[in-house]
Amino acid sequence: MRLSIIIPVYNVEKYIARCIESLLSQDLDENDYEILIINDGSKDGSLSVAKQFSDKHSNIIIHNKENGGVGSARNKGIDLAKGKYVYFIDPDDYLANNVLRLILDHSDAYELEILTFLSTGTSLFSLHESASDRNKTYALNKMNGLDYIGSIGYKSEVWWYIISRDFLKKSGVRFIEGRWMEDAIFTTSLFIQTHFIAQLPIDAHRHVKRVGSAMTNREPEHYLNVIYDNENAALVFNSLIESINNSSNKNGLCIKRLKARQQSFVFFMMIRILKSTIELKQVKIIINNMSRIRAYPLNSFLGNDYNGIAYIFISNIFNVKRLYYIIFWVINPFFRKRTLL
Repeated sequence: MRLSIIIPVYNVEKYIARCIESLLSQDLDENDYEILIINDGSKDGSLSVAKQFSDKHSNIIIHNKENGGVGSARNKGIDLAKGKYVYFIDPDDYLANNVLRLILDHSDAYELEILTFLSTGTSLFSLHESASDRNKTYALNKMNGLDYIGSIGYKSEVWWYIISRDFLKKSGVRFIEGRWMEDAIFTTSLFIQTHFIAQLPIDAHRHVKRVGSAMTNREPEHYLNVIYDNENAALVFNSLIESINNSSNKNGLCIKRLKARQQSFVFFMMIRILKSTIELKQVKIIINNMSRIRAYPLNSFLGNDYNGIAYIFISNIFNVKRLYYIIFWVINPFFRKRTLL
């Protein structure tokens, strides 16, 4: 079996059919790949929709589990996977038609541990055709993960690359469970370990931007969890950066980009803090924790990945700690009142 596709499913009955249909609209025999649907305790009709597909297609396997979050669901998928490669896709996203064979063939030809490809952000559900030439053989630049991060950059999410299952098992990398930012920690932990990674410049994935997704949920408890999980991600990244600093293959460009990514967690956390129900005393503890690991002030944030006028203006304000506390004191009561209504 060439590929295992893992879909964590929780209350996505409106979207899961389109995702599955796109995975079936590929230039692969059903014996070549499996679609592992990990039903994470859905309470809507997601399971019923998935079963309609699994009843007709032998390569669609459903595994039911108690709700444990997306990290837990993906880890279960890793344990069940049988393919040479593993791919994670979110149930509200989809693939362009007939792109998987090209991806797998190039990964095989270059003996890669990770192969990345292009993703298009959209609100449309009809971008089924790839803009790339699927009959072309592409020349790939094979490198290690540190060079890839330093020279090409990378997304935090997991739906824009496939992974060798043997490499994934040997790496020991798993998704953190019960926390957000699990993609960013997983992707970075994996990339800094790989010796054989390349980018295939084909238009393959569709990331659907929708209102009401987990990261746009503004329920007070959820919002606080995202704040604390941004803090945790910054702390974890500190360990990852130190591991590179202490290695024989120290890569300055990679470290620079990871520092920017680490401080992006802090930047967006500080924005969320202003619109949350958190107490000022807790905010000061968080900022002090970020200062202790040199993730604050935001002196490495601006650069290739974050360079717009808004980023420059806001980060300069945030870097004045007393000014940030004053802003919090002035505007937070308004958001707190509106949130609690």
